[in-house]
Parts: sequence; structure tokens; C-alpha cells
Amino acid sequence: MAELYGVIFDVDGVIADTEAVNAQASMRVFADLFGVQGVQRKDFEQGLGRGAAEYIKAAARVHGLNLTNEQIAQATQARQEYFLQILEQQPLPALGGVLELIGAALEHKDFRAAIATSSTREKSQAVLRSAGIPYKKMVYITGSDVRNKKPHPELFEKAVERLAVPARNCVVIEDAPNGVKAALAAGCKCIGVTNSAISSGVRVRLEEADMVVDSLTEIGLSDLIKLIASDNQKMHSL
Repeated sequence: MAELYGVIFDVDGVIADTEAVNAQASMRVFADLFGVQGVQRKDFEQGLGRGAAEYIKAAARVHGLNLTNEQIAQATQARQEYFLQILEQQPLPALGGVLELIGAALEHKDFRAAIATSSTREKSQAVLRSAGIPYKKMVYITGSDVRNKKPHPELFEKAVERLAVPARNCVVIEDAPNGVKAALAAGCKCIGVTNSAISSGVRVRLEEADMVVDSLTEIGLSDLIKLIASDNQKMHSL
């Protein structure tokens, strides 16, 4: 029986460049709900990949706000509503190489593909539809399906379980350090992609990944297999 492989895609910053829209919606939240002007995209950086609440908290800390749980809940709800409004007016295309890599995995008899994102199902579905991703043919896990956010491995552990492929044979595509940590903690290999980088130090922050690329146009299924095989060979030689 042929060995099976899995490839797991994050959404924000991997499938589409949602970070600019996330930041735009969140800046509006801080202005409308809390009267805070001058919030910048970089203020949210420490919350990337950790879910909407942590994203809001990151900028709140930068601006000296001590938000209650109720305020955070209101902010995350408003952020999603603003995000969906912006996306309806400004559809986001898939980033380079995404459709090709997903298409190749779905067509290959030895590969299975998944989406695993900290975003809610409603928000991530809007992005996937906008980008033309055939997510209904893929395993699909969202922040709505798990209790723990990245860097906890639960999101990817659930994806691996649903794929029915050993974690050691799965590669996660991520763009945030917390996502990389979660993927490795789940026992998967990880490729960091710098698609939505907003600072020159992003490669350094992704250095824990097994491989870092600037775009998914740089890799194909053969690269994933080589990455998995090289590590598995090391394990057998121990």
C-alpha cells in the first residue's frame, strides 16, 4: 500500500493576503468602539495566528488599553462584521501558487489536503470563496471547532486526525510564528511562507519552520515529499 501524505493550509496570509483587511477592520473597531485613533497594522503583529481575541488584545496592549472580556467579545464581533463588509466590496484573490498546490494535492492519489485556521467558520469561508478554494473537497477545521488557539497544537492535531494520515507525513503551510510552533508541536513538518510579511525580520521569526519560502510558487508536491522523507530517514537511523 502506498504511503499517504497530508498538506494542511492556514488561511490568513497563506491562502489570501487577508492581513491588510484584518488590520483595516480592526483599526476601525478601535476608532468606533474605543475612540482610539492612530492604530497601525504593526500593532496587531503579536496576535497573528492566535485568533481574533488575541489579535485585538495585541493592539490594546500597545495602546495601553485594559479591555474587559465583554469589550473584547464586542470588538471581535464588530471586527468580523467589518471584515465581511470590506471583503464583499474588495474580493481577495488567492496568493501565488496556492490554487496550483491545492489542485495538485487533490488530484494526487497519495495526497490529502486540509484547511486549518484559527478564524471562525463564517469569516474563513468568505475568504475561501473569494479566493476560489475548493474547500468542500478538503478537510476543514476552524477556530470554531477547537478550544485552544495557536501555539497550542489542537487545531493541527484535529486536522491530522481528520486526514487519517500520520502527523510525521503531514506538512503545514504557515505564515506566523505561533502557527509554526503549533504545527511542530502537533508532530508535523512546517513550511513558513512570507507572503504577507510587513517587516524585513519575518524570515527570522519563521526560522523554526523546516523550510521558509517567499511564495508557494517556489514549491510543489515533490518538495513536500522530500521534506517528509528526509526527516523520516533521520528517525529510522536513530
